[in-house]
Amino acid sequence: MTLLAIETSCDETSAAVVRDGVVLANAVSSQAQLHAEYGGVVPELATRAHLRNCLPAANMVLRSANVTASDLDAIAATQGPGLPSALLVGFQFGQTLAFVLQKPFVGIHHHEAHLYSPWIAGDPPRANFENFQPSVSLIVSGGHTMLVHVTAELEHRLLGSTLDDAAGECFDKVAKLIGLPYPGGPEMDRLAERGNPAAFSFPRPMIHEPNDDFSFSGLKTSVRYFLRDHPGFLNEQPRVFDLCASVQAGIVDVLVTKTLKAAHRLRVRCVTASGGVTCNRALRRELSSACERAGITLRLAERNLCTDNAAMIGVLAERRLRRGNASTSLDADVRPSWTLDQYTNTPH
Repeated sequence: MTLLAIETSCDETSAAVVRDGVVLANAVSSQAQLHAEYGGVVPELATRAHLRNCLPAANMVLRSANVTASDLDAIAATQGPGLPSALLVGFQFGQTLAFVLQKPFVGIHHHEAHLYSPWIAGDPPRANFENFQPSVSLIVSGGHTMLVHVTAELEHRLLGSTLDDAAGECFDKVAKLIGLPYPGGPEMDRLAERGNPAAFSFPRPMIHEPNDDFSFSGLKTSVRYFLRDHPGFLNEQPRVFDLCASVQAGIVDVLVTKTLKAAHRLRVRCVTASGGVTCNRALRRELSSACERAGITLRLAERNLCTDNAAMIGVLAERRLRRGNASTSLDADVRPSWTLDQYTNTPH
């Protein structure tokens, strides 16, 4: 089976060709520079960029994979969640191509694709479901932070999610308070490597709550008050390094602690992590250390598959098609607010 996948849920235009679980080509066109002067994603600008980039990205991966449109067996695209107008570009592009080629079209839930991205690895990237294990999975990005119990392949239930700011959103908002360039999360990660994570004590919201939900708005607010009460603090670069490291330590501590607590409670021996924030070096280190101490297998999405990408969309779409567990209707529409629990309870 050869499949073309499209991803346009936010500010990255991506296309990929997947054949029998192997990612033959994956292209991502980032819009970070486009949105930098605004300090965040501007939906209208993102949509216009997707309109410009979608067809060139698709042509690029087809050429790279040495595949023609007539070789394709199916088309897939992200159906939701995401920015409504951005989603529409990739979704309707995929539907149009499927209609013209008379091929099946599959709409994919963005979070579910992240959920299974840690099972894609190698060079070239290849889906490795042969060693699949039930797991507690952390999905953590700029817009979402959630824990999911994966009981079997393509069977999962949402355990908890963020009640306000996501972890990546907290990183970006704190970075903006500090005056770091957009996107702020990666820049905080870079500066934190030079700082002392124990220099300042910031709250760990909900870390001891007997549930699997998250909240990061309080941590962000505490940094705002800290900077208000320490005028001139940001003029001393070494202290900025310490601040970044201390804030990062608070976020990472919450993510790791709650993930491991859920794994112990559910008695699973595997933890996975995916989403853009999983690129963060401290999170990868602390999760690895915590899982090693607990005797738990850890699978981290590879860095190039942590951020939004079409490879994970294509791998999941192919998997669902092969198992006869995919909707192929050309009448479907995008679902910008589609939560994972709504999706899990919907027949496919």
